[in-house]
Order: sequence, then C-alpha cells, then structure tokens
Amino acid sequence: MLKFLKRAALTLLALYLVAVAGLYAFQRRMMYHPPTAATSPAETGLPIQVVPLTTTDGEHLIAWWLPAQPGKPTLLYFGGNGDSLQTQENRWTRIAAAGVGFFAINYRGYGGSSGHPTEAGLHADAEAAYAWLSARIPPSEIVIHGFSLGTGVASKLASDHPARALILEAPYTATVDVAQTQFPWVPTHILMKDQFRSRDWIGKVRMPLLVIHGDADSVIAFHFGRELFSMAHQPKTFVEMVGSDHNTLARDGEYDHIWRFLDVPFQGSTAYQGAPVRAIVTGATDGRSQDQTDDRLGG
Repeated sequence: MLKFLKRAALTLLALYLVAVAGLYAFQRRMMYHPPTAATSPAETGLPIQVVPLTTTDGEHLIAWWLPAQPGKPTLLYFGGNGDSLQTQENRWTRIAAAGVGFFAINYRGYGGSSGHPTEAGLHADAEAAYAWLSARIPPSEIVIHGFSLGTGVASKLASDHPARALILEAPYTATVDVAQTQFPWVPTHILMKDQFRSRDWIGKVRMPLLVIHGDADSVIAFHFGRELFSMAHQPKTFVEMVGSDHNTLARDGEYDHIWRFLDVPFQGSTAYQGAPVRAIVTGATDGRSQDQTDDRLGG
C-alpha cells in the first residue's frame, strides 16, 4: 500500500510538473491572439490615414489616424489581445460620428506589424505611438484609452506621460491576477512573464480617470475593475454597465458615457438599436452612485 501511494504521488507530481511546464512554455501563445492579416482602412468608409511607425527597438508598426475636428480631442487607443485595427470598425464609426479623432496601432505581430508581442514590446509600441501623436497634437488634447489587455498598456503610458485624461475599458489590476484566478494551482506570480501590473502604475497617474466595466464580464471579472479604480487618485469616475459582457460595451452605449466625461456633444445614443443603455455611475468627487438609466435606444 505504501509503495502504491508513493507511486501515485510521484505520478501526480510528474503530471503536475508537465502541465506547469507546458503552461510556462506556451504562455504567450495563450495570452496573445494576434490577427496577422492587414487590410486597408478604406473598407471602413472613413477618411483614416495609414501611418508607419518605427519603435526604438526597430520594429515597424502600422497605425491608423483619423484627425479630430477643431476643438475635439484625439483618442490614443490600445486594443485587446485579439484585436486589430481591422476588427474595430464599429468603434471607429462611433468616434468619427462625434467628430473626435483617434490614433491607434497594431501591436507588434498584429495586423501587418513586425515582431512578436511581449509586455516590454507593447510598452515600446505605446511609447512610439505617443511620441508620434504628441509631436502633432498637444497632450492637453490627447486622451489615452485602453481596452482589456490594452488597459495595462494605457495605464503604464499614462503614469509616464501627460494627457487630458485616461479611459480604461474592462481593466484588470494585473494580468497575473487574472491568470491566478484561472489557474489557482499554478504559481503564476513566479512563472508568468508578462504581468502588466496596472495596480503598480495607477497610483502614479495624475489626470482625470474614467473606468468602464460590464458587471457581466466573462473575461475579466468585474471586481478587478472596481479594485483598480479604488487605487486611483481623484478625479475619477466609474461606470458600471449593467448586464454588459466584455465585448458588448460599445454596443451597449459606453460612448454615451465617454462623450459626457470628455464634454463632447452628441445626439441620441451610441448604443446599437434595441441594446440596453443603463449604467450605474460613481461620481468623480462625491463617491456616490447614481443609476443613469437612459431610455433612448440607439439607431
């Protein structure tokens, strides 16, 4: 019996080590899902310009730029781990309709950009994007905006550079925190290479902050957004999108709240026709929550 138990324990240990080794070896393939095909922004029907960027470590990135109308801000946008510029047409359409500009990149390894994604690489990509945009637009007109994985990229950039505001859409405290909930039996804090510790950077951000998170998020749990928000300085606003999942925020009317936050005039709602437009907004200064149900339906 003792020999059997010993053999069973050794077998389980071996299986555990093999599983952990596999996760370690393939972690970046699990973390990044880069679409590699590049297409033209002409397919969007918007007057978007293609801008080539070169990073300090020699990678060549593809960026899209839509200049803002006079008096409107420009969003410096960083997308999620499976996004590319070509898959965000609904986002670009909403931004263009408000007269707001945007500058967005395909990370290294994404959508025709060279290289392979890593945390250090994505931060270098963000630095290149900020340098290009801030050479043409004053920081007071730049709004740093990150979605999902891009919230870590945006948080780090905002902790190092001035801008008008920071918008974090479906954020996390750190990717290593999210991974720990998914793999509680793995010492992720030791083995994970790209940890994107937004919780270490958010306290260094000195600009107005807007956090938007769906309370039905099935990818990055809602509580991560709340926790990160609690670590940030004032002024700050938290928008809880009631019933929204990870990838339905734009459909459900998040840009209604973004335009209010930025004092950008808009008419109607940015929500898709028939989609719910309801949110609980925590005020920037008083800390109180207000249910801002909007009965208008998007067109």
